Amino acid sequence: MGAGHDHSAKPGASTPHAEPGGLLAGNAELIASLLCGALLGLGFAIEKLAAGAPGWIALCAYVGAYALGGWFTAREAVEKLRRRKFEIDSLMLVAAIGAASLGAWAEGALLLFLFSLGHALEHYAMGRARKAIEALAALAPTIARVRQGEDLIETPVEAVVVGDIVVVRPNERLPADGFVIKGVSSVDQAPITGESVPVDKRPVEDAASARERPNGVEAASKVFAGTINGEGAIEVEVTKLSSQSALARVVQMVSEAETQKSPTQRFTDQFERVFVPVVLITVCLLLTPGVFIDEPFSKTFYRAMAVLVAASPCALAIATPSAVLSGVARAARGGVLIKGGAPLENLGALRAIAFDKTGTLTEGRPRITDVVVTGAGGEEELLQVAVAVEQLSDHPLAAAIARDGRERLGGGAIAQAQDLKSLTGRGVTARLNGQGVWIGKAEMFGVEGLAPLDAPTAEAISELRDKGRTTMVVRLGDRDLGVIGLLDTPRPGAKPALAQLRALGVTRMIMISGDHKKVADAVAAEVGLDEAWGDLMPEDKVEAIRKLSAQDKVAMVGDGVNDAPAMASATVGVAMGAAGSDVALEAADVALMADDLARLPFVVGLSRKTRWIVRQNLFVSLGVVALLVPATILGLGIGPAVAVHEGSTLLVVINALRLLAYREAPSRAAVA
Repeated sequence: MGAGHDHSAKPGASTPHAEPGGLLAGNAELIASLLCGALLGLGFAIEKLAAGAPGWIALCAYVGAYALGGWFTAREAVEKLRRRKFEIDSLMLVAAIGAASLGAWAEGALLLFLFSLGHALEHYAMGRARKAIEALAALAPTIARVRQGEDLIETPVEAVVVGDIVVVRPNERLPADGFVIKGVSSVDQAPITGESVPVDKRPVEDAASARERPNGVEAASKVFAGTINGEGAIEVEVTKLSSQSALARVVQMVSEAETQKSPTQRFTDQFERVFVPVVLITVCLLLTPGVFIDEPFSKTFYRAMAVLVAASPCALAIATPSAVLSGVARAARGGVLIKGGAPLENLGALRAIAFDKTGTLTEGRPRITDVVVTGAGGEEELLQVAVAVEQLSDHPLAAAIARDGRERLGGGAIAQAQDLKSLTGRGVTARLNGQGVWIGKAEMFGVEGLAPLDAPTAEAISELRDKGRTTMVVRLGDRDLGVIGLLDTPRPGAKPALAQLRALGVTRMIMISGDHKKVADAVAAEVGLDEAWGDLMPEDKVEAIRKLSAQDKVAMVGDGVNDAPAMASATVGVAMGAAGSDVALEAADVALMADDLARLPFVVGLSRKTRWIVRQNLFVSLGVVALLVPATILGLGIGPAVAVHEGSTLLVVINALRLLAYREAPSRAAVA
């Protein structure tokens, strides 16, 4: 075991918490802070209780407190000054040095003690959010059992290559992404997809076909690294290297999400850049009253240092990052990948969502319901031609025609078509036995040199569409052979998911589909949507999203492949079933790792909760500064100012960490 390193953890190494000595430094800072407090208490006790003791003993205790409390603060301040940043740490040091120059060693030591304690506890609390992300990286085992003939060789996961057969025993974690070739089991996919119920897995029907098109493997045979096998032993053919697995990509993308700032965070960063110099100018002005009024400089300087402490925006600096990091971590644990603070905040502000139909609101497994022969040939000729062409395509409708068509033909030999070409959004064309074949929507005929449909075919299409069927015309040469009617079943969870979204405050939900308007209307009515836009080509979907975006923020929910252009045009692009699709992971701002629409209300609710907590944190952080600054000008001391100031910093972090325990979507009233 010692030879195998956790390869999937490497992407997580880029997280801020994973820097060399990060955890040790965090503990050292906390220990130093507590020792600073102990020396502060010792010095105060000597000064107040041992009146006859030499003054230098208490002074030594305070100096020691300064050294322990100021070390990490000074180190961070120097590092930032090297990068030409004068920030909160620097302000605290100036205040502490100023207190010492006045002989107020006890109050300066108190300032450094509370600031360093707050800093250490803040790092500890933020570390908890980062650990929720890093825990993902530890899911995959370090060793895989690779089958070589009759032998099983224990191999480091990093050394497993595409095409290897790995054996997974009951109750073990899967070491790699792939598809099942032997054995039946149920797999707990919650670590990757967030699904609460184990998913039944079975071997692929055709290993050679799965090897050729691994992205087309059915969910019932596809498995992911880091998931947990159930009671049955299975054998898995590996389709991705450990560094390219869904788990590794999720860890990497969530880690990168930390660096992508939300609109609120960008605003607070800009605010700080202006606010810190304003604070310094204000402090300098507060040092001048002694020129005009009879006041000791020590009193003037002390008041200026108290204002410096009160105005330092510590809580503001951490208010948004802590909430965003906690929200992203909680989403990842629930099987949803959010790529940064911007999509997290935007998703929480949505009032409109557009849905693709096939594979999003429907199961994405259409079936043949009708075969209407309109030409001189029979049903067998129609199906033979359709299967020969569609078996070359990986479109869901093509797969349904190939699968169900073979079954209707009784499994006989199928001719081989050639020269398949996709006519985007309309259908396909190919050659079979020297003749041209066209299969697709009725709208592809009668344009671009193709003859119009004959009357019986047009009539059959109209009747099938009235019944809510998706229709595909089959033409061989110059003959219309007939029409195939298909039906894609709406997802059982679509209707309740849409109802939950309404309860969360999403007021407008639209289905956009390339299918005929009547088919789109039928599906929309079944799942409970008010609007359905049909007959849309891919470029029309992009235009539809742009039109919606001009009215309000809008999300586009699709499969991440055909819908990638529309998702890119939306305020937030959301991909379904992204665990099995590299394209979906890249194309979407938000990726629902499971093929489960119920994850959408979860993440919308979480995003709304995150926005609410960000607002609370900003209110607390700015409110404390607004109260403390005038209070210190009017005479509040450094000690109470530091206590309230650092208390507010811890309060906003603890408030943000509540997101890690998020369970249910909040009520509409809570997020309005």
